[in-house]
Amino acid sequence: MAKEFNQQAEICVRLETLWHALSKDMIVTIPKIIPNIVKDLKVIEGSGGVGTVLLFTFFSGVSPVSYQKEKITEIDDSSHEIGLQVIEGGYLNQGFSYYKTSFKLSAIGDDKTLVNVKISYDYQLEVEETTFPLKTLESALHFLKCLETHIMNDA
Repeated sequence: MAKEFNQQAEICVRLETLWHALSKDMIVTIPKIIPNIVKDLKVIEGSGGVGTVLLFTFFSGVSPVSYQKEKITEIDDSSHEIGLQVIEGGYLNQGFSYYKTSFKLSAIGDDKTLVNVKISYDYQLEVEETTFPLKTLESALHFLKCLETHIMNDA
């Protein structure tokens, strides 16, 4: 049975601008925003929609994993939701059988966005079940704050 962690972040960026950076420009944005963590990000299958497979390569020493493949399992422009499921490597090599990160964006006024981050997971081996999901949640929130800074500095 899948478990989950949820957290919200308020980002001082317009909804459409944040959504575009998070969904449409993700391949370019992620390595720019967190270059000390993500060494490389490539699309290995698909064109950015549901079913697209991404290969993340991480710098050694920053993560317990060197790479992971993630599949976009949901992307909805009208509800501003995107979900990425690990399908190879990453936390699947750490004892998890299912691992997914989802983002849902909602406007707060004209220039702020509320981002709901959800980490869903299940594990097959005895692992410290809260360690990796909480770390992923912290990383996702850190990434969103870095994205906010990047967008505001480019504006």
